[in-house]
Amino acid sequence: MKEITFYQCFRENILNGSKTITIRDDSEKDFKIGSIIDVFTFEQHQWFAKIKILAVTPIQFSQLTEMHAQQENMTLTELKQVIRQIYPNVEQLFVIHYQLVSTDDVNER
Repeated sequence: MKEITFYQCFRENILNGSKTITIRDDSEKDFKIGSIIDVFTFEQHQWFAKIKILAVTPIQFSQLTEMHAQQENMTLTELKQVIRQIYPNVEQLFVIHYQLVSTDDVNER
């Protein structure tokens, strides 16, 4: 089964549903629509959720909008800064839309 990692600082936003997309580069675009993916923290590789991939859409950095920022639970300025820190000089990106399926919350099990 495929997996995806997120920085720890995004964990709560994923779990509470305020972050519903992730923007990645070409190396992480090959998720199959409908697949269930294990989600781990980047820093400690700690599992915390499963997500269902809903869509993978190509986008240019210059095409990012407030809508994308809202789906990432940040401002457009913050989103562009984060993306540039992670992917400096990358113009071709991919928006991965996902839905939370299960979490590490014991009340969810």
